[in-house]
Amino acid sequence: MKQTLYRLFEHQYLGRDEARQILHNIAALKYNDSQIAGLITVFLMRSISVEELIGFREALLEMRVPVDLSEYKPIDIVGTGGDGKNTFNISTTACFVVAGAGYKVVKHGNYGATSVSGASNVIEQHGVKFTDSVDKLRKSMDTCNIAYLHAPLFNPALKAVAPVRKTLGVRSFFNMLGPLVNPVVPAYQLLGVYNLPLLRLYSYTYQESNTRFAVVHSLDGFDEISLTTEFKVSMPEMEKLYTPEMLGFSRCAEADLDGGETPEQAAKIFDDILNNKATSAQKNCVIANAAFAIQVICPDKEIGTCIAEAKESLESGQALETFNQFISINC
Repeated sequence: MKQTLYRLFEHQYLGRDEARQILHNIAALKYNDSQIAGLITVFLMRSISVEELIGFREALLEMRVPVDLSEYKPIDIVGTGGDGKNTFNISTTACFVVAGAGYKVVKHGNYGATSVSGASNVIEQHGVKFTDSVDKLRKSMDTCNIAYLHAPLFNPALKAVAPVRKTLGVRSFFNMLGPLVNPVVPAYQLLGVYNLPLLRLYSYTYQESNTRFAVVHSLDGFDEISLTTEFKVSMPEMEKLYTPEMLGFSRCAEADLDGGETPEQAAKIFDDILNNKATSAQKNCVIANAAFAIQVICPDKEIGTCIAEAKESLESGQALETFNQFISINC
């Protein structure tokens, strides 16, 4: 690792196979925490290449605990994290809205590394017990259209670096890898990124996979469709810039999407949205992300139709019913 770090500090790049081997070594605990922190720091100082990202991804998928849910053709909705916005759990809430609308969802998530509440935090706040039992995951899919995969149970390398990531408290290339290593390898994915170069990077990376995707980015730095400003959506067949007004939404302020200071506060916002007690800004943000996820699955549907489906799922109580069923199965 020492020689590799010297090369990286001199702005050299890793090949795909080299990147792949490094991740295997991390999982095998061949590097100490300081060396891992040094590796993370490199990718804060310069952009990761497509070859490096694909190599890291290949390693994690090779080492994953495999879960075959391919017959469901599910979608995952996820942000890279690391945008510094401390939003509430927008992607996780959107997952239950999409599931409530009748689509299959496999959410892959973890505890927050750079924010108060990651997906696993808000799920755990409701008493959910994480599992790697395929039978239980299938039961959850069959009963309420959604299963949750807690990343450390399925990706040993992610578990190995968790303490370092938490101590550093900054975004890292592991934030970038998380969305790419759902062990189910879902058929569809909506991914939010915090800058335009990452939008390009992920679009190129997804093109080497069989996943149908949309990569989204709000131009003021949110790794979600925030409705605070214009946002860009990149799909295999098009790339388009939207304004909230184009979709019938009012713009909101950054503070409207704050996730609070504790996991408990973030969980309350999550509950308020599903119970139709949230602010318009919170609710509309979730609907917008859910709508574009539906369009990833159903590209022939106009986005207005997808928005209507997401809104109906939330306002009819179907999203809440889906979540209640999910809890009854997974607690």
